[in-house]
Amino acid sequence: MSPPEGRVAALDLGEVWTGVAVSDPTRTLARPLEVVRTSELPGVLRRLVREEGVGEVLVGLPRTLRGEVGFQARRVSDRLSSLRAGFPEVRFVEWDERLTTKVVSGPLREGRRRGRRERVDHLAAARMLQEYLELGGGA
Repeated sequence: MSPPEGRVAALDLGEVWTGVAVSDPTRTLARPLEVVRTSELPGVLRRLVREEGVGEVLVGLPRTLRGEVGFQARRVSDRLSSLRAGFPEVRFVEWDERLTTKVVSGPLREGRRRGRRERVDHLAAARMLQEYLELGGGA
């Protein structure tokens, strides 16, 4: 199977919120894009395919520390099945995203005021996507 054309998007799928990132046209750099309500994801993906030329979507699969598919990963897989059915023209790739959100949120904790929670899902999606691109993903 030849690699899809266009940009690569990445999703850090959550129960309520999903982080979105997108690559540059050369598939070299990842850019955090936005955090959207997971319920609005189909519309967001339609826009990314149409306006950004996305042909491939990387989806973070939150495996356990042992590398097993746990409860949360099964929920993501269920959502991914629905996305695949709704976007047959897009190639979806599962990516092990263990600890990605923790890694990107660590530095933000230091400068944050108490009681204020910032969304970092788009940063986690960008980190996953950058790793994927650097490893030659989609090439």
